[in-house]
This record gives sequence, C-alpha cells and structure tokens, in this order.
Amino acid sequence: MDVTIKQLPPARVAYMRLTGPYGPAIGVFWREVFGVWMEQNGLLQRVRYGIGLDDPTITPPAECRYDACVEVPETFDATSQVLVRTLPGGQFSCTRFVGTGAEIGEAWNRLFRELPTLGMRADGGPYFERYAQDSHYDPLTGVMECELCIPVQPL
Repeated sequence: MDVTIKQLPPARVAYMRLTGPYGPAIGVFWREVFGVWMEQNGLLQRVRYGIGLDDPTITPPAECRYDACVEVPETFDATSQVLVRTLPGGQFSCTRFVGTGAEIGEAWNRLFRELPTLGMRADGGPYFERYAQDSHYDPLTGVMECELCIPVQPL
C-alpha cells in the first residue's frame, strides 16, 4: 500500500446523510439521490467526499450514518435538501484506492494498520473517501477510484 502524509485544507461541503447498513445502498444513494441533486445544482465537476460516521463493527447496521458531500463555494446556502459544513483540514494519511464498494472496507482496514509503521495514529477527526474532480467510476463493473484519507498525528 502506497501511503503518503499530506496537508489538506479545510473544505466547505454540502451534504446529504444516508442512515442504514454500509454497502450497496451507498452506491445507489450516490447515483439516484445525491448525484442527481449535484447535477441539478451544477456541482458535478467538484471534489466529492464520502464519510462513514460509524464503525460498523460496533454500531448496529441500521444505525450507521454515511454523508455524501460535495465542495461548495462560500456563497452556497443550505437548503431543505442539503446541509452545509466545513470538513477540518490538517495532516492526513492518504492512499489511492481503485476497486469496488465490496473491496473498500478491507482497504480502509489496511490503511489503519499502516499508521503505526508511519509513526502516526488517527487523531479522532472524520476520515473520508476523497473523489477528485476527474475521479472515474465504471457503472458496468462498479470499479471506482478515490483517495482514502485519515486525519493523523505523530505517535
């Protein structure tokens, strides 16, 4: 796993929350709900984030929360459909991921296991999938590309 330590700036995002088991429903939510909203609001070419807010090994699946986010300008206001917040910037351990939704959980586990070898530990802030403006998704295979990012601090 190729892991780098990066300084990421804060990001102002609009988001929608999905509550329920992590898995295929997240992809459906992106394609059929949040992606449609982004298109209607001219936001498809912006950086996007996926944030799993709960540990599915501890939280009951029906209570797991996931935020689909997209960067928005300062002039963008929250609506009845979306909320707005700022993701904190700082030092992050990041790795590129290319694979399917079924494979991303293991990639997250590997990234967390790598932290001590880098002299780092998670700092407790939100970790996220970061989808660059030019990230690819293949609807036929389900293969997507993103960057997995964990906020870190030295051990």
